Amino acid sequence: MGIRFTRVLTASVLGMTALFVTGCRQDMHDQPKFIPLRMSDFYADKRSARPIVEGTVARGQLKDDTYFYTGKIGNQEGEAMPFPVTADVLARGQQRYNIYCTPCHSELGDGHGMIVQRGYRPPPSYHTDRLRKAPIGHFFDVITNGFGAMPDYATQIPVADRWAISAYIRALQLSQNAQQSDLPAGTQVVDRVESLIPATGTPGSGATLPPTPTQGGETK
Repeated sequence: MGIRFTRVLTASVLGMTALFVTGCRQDMHDQPKFIPLRMSDFYADKRSARPIVEGTVARGQLKDDTYFYTGKIGNQEGEAMPFPVTADVLARGQQRYNIYCTPCHSELGDGHGMIVQRGYRPPPSYHTDRLRKAPIGHFFDVITNGFGAMPDYATQIPVADRWAISAYIRALQLSQNAQQSDLPAGTQVVDRVESLIPATGTPGSGATLPPTPTQGGETK
């Protein structure tokens, strides 16, 4: 009984093994195929990787909104954002600006970033008259295509984020150069430093602050 059982078990195992081996054919593994970047004699240009069929557009890459992707109307840099500027857009722009732009342009946008302090060619300040008057599409175009010593960041920064950074640069310019006349009627500008100090003087001093010197109506 034991010997018979062993023979039956052995035959069963051998049969299952034969079925398993038969099912593990190498057709998929050994099929004719092109290995990426390998040369091929099949095509005249010797390339195994074939170019995209002319006129083919990948999903999500139609780019039918020319202004959104170029920042230009014809050959002219645009003056407007392609979507509404919200607090979330500015926050996103500030975050991306701090990551990609501050090493050269600094957090103030004055062109004295850390790598400039270490010898890299300084970029122009955003607060010059030329750049304060530049259309917002100019900043988008420079981020996209580079300019002078600045390389393009089209690969690192998605299109919407480039616009968000451009919006933040404009806000940064306004924050450093705002005038009372730029604000709605009745709005008061409070100096950030003075706003942190009680009107009676510095904390614990008991002294009264002297009036802030002014000239031409502007706080110095």
